[in-house]
Parts: sequence; C-alpha cells; structure tokens
Amino acid sequence: MNEFIEILFRSQRIGYFANVHNLPLEPEQQVICRVERGEDIGKVINCAYRDESLDERLEKGDISPIVRIATDTDLEQIIHIEERELEARTKFLSLVVKYPFEMKLLETVYQFDGNKLTFFFSSEGRVDFREFVRELATEFRTRIELHQTSGREDAKRYGGYGMCGCEYCCVAFLRKFNQVSIQMAKDQNLIGNLSKISGPCGRLLCCLHYEEDFYLKKIEEFPVIGEYLKRNGKRCYVIKNDYYNDQIYLKPPDDDVEIITFDQYKKLKKLETTEIVEEE
Repeated sequence: MNEFIEILFRSQRIGYFANVHNLPLEPEQQVICRVERGEDIGKVINCAYRDESLDERLEKGDISPIVRIATDTDLEQIIHIEERELEARTKFLSLVVKYPFEMKLLETVYQFDGNKLTFFFSSEGRVDFREFVRELATEFRTRIELHQTSGREDAKRYGGYGMCGCEYCCVAFLRKFNQVSIQMAKDQNLIGNLSKISGPCGRLLCCLHYEEDFYLKKIEEFPVIGEYLKRNGKRCYVIKNDYYNDQIYLKPPDDDVEIITFDQYKKLKKLETTEIVEEE
C-alpha cells in the first residue's frame, strides 16, 4: 500500500497528495501542492497516511503531486495574500447588502495562486446566491466559491475552550468530525440533559464518540434495564446501570433502591445458573 501526504490548507480543507519528487517532508512543513485549478499552499500534518481508496484514486490519476517545499518567497507572499483577503472581505460586505438574504461572512480565503477566492459564511437555512456569485466573479475576475458552514465548522474556525477546560478537540487535534448520535448519549446514560452534552457549536460533544467503545463493552456485560434478579429471597428488577463506577441499581418490591457492585451481580447470576442446573 502506498503512503500519502496529508495536507491542511488555509481554508481548513484537508487533502491527500503524492510525494512524487521524494521531498524530505516532515509535519508542520509548508508545501506547494497541485490542486484542481492551479497551486495552493498547505501544511503537512501526516507524512505516511495510508488508505486503500487513495490507492485506487492514484491508479486512476486522481491524486495530485506536491510540487515543492515552500520557500521564504512563498511564505512572504502569504502576507500579500492576506492583505488582498481583507480587501475582498470589505468589498463582499458592501455588495451583499443589495440582496434580500442574510449571511454572516466568517472568513475570506484566496488560493495561493489567486485562481480561486472562497467566502465562508453562515446563514439560517439555504440561500440562493447564484446571482450574487456572478457579481462577485465580475468584481474579482477569478473563480468564486461561497461555502455555507455548519456550527462545528464555525467552532473549528474560531476556536475556544470547552466545559472540560481544554481547547476544542477540533482545534487541538481532531482533523475530521466523527459522527456523534443520540444513541451514544443513551448508551452512556447521558440523555437526561442534552444541554450538558452539547458543545458551543450546538452539536453533541465529540468526546461521546471517544468513549462509546468502552460503554458498548460494558453494556454487553451488564444486565438489561428491567431485568429481574433474585437477591436475599426477593425478586428485584434493574432500574439503572452505572457503567463507570461498576454499580447496578436494583428495586426490590415494596422497598428502597439497593446498589450492588458488578462483582456482586456476577455472583448472583452464577448462583441463578447453578439453581437452574440443579432443578433440571
């Protein structure tokens, strides 16, 4: 399997490229890459990425090469690009007021060679901006893209700190957003208060995905909610599992809730199994 170079561009887009020139690359290095419409500059985040689907794309010629390691001249050019982006932002804001829709401009990014200009914005619902794009293309005389962002993308773009006190995962280390579902919250007994398990982006916390494997393993070992257990001569039923603390909450008939450990539960199940075998 081939190794590919994973690149993070200034637009926060991630792409995969071939090191056809055998350049001495390392993480955090700035490189110039061949893209669909010219060349762009990005940062190396992985020098040995492997994926079968990328191998197939390479065979079809769909994987572009890294052209060169960015020179001092290239890095100086970014300063001028950022100045042009500020000018483009100002012009965008002066033009958009003529249109009936509302959009909040978040970021303006020029491709390194100037062949494309992307405006990232947020808006309530979908926006038909085809006429606006045509005016922008006439104004800037380059390819224009308007990209409507999601709450998670906005959080990644602006950064910040979560309720845990650490920098957002998507800013610190998370390169791709994992799918986080309500079922994960249910598996982890966190469905009671959605506001406490939602991030500043308004979506479920990414860390629910990190811990899901742990809880799925626990669910296989613990009793099912509603299951009956025989304890101290009483028929009790399970009302809650505390997977993290290895505790099980039992409700005996006409009595208060009892808490037993997972080890005690295993002994009860072993005893039940023994009694069934003896009866047979």
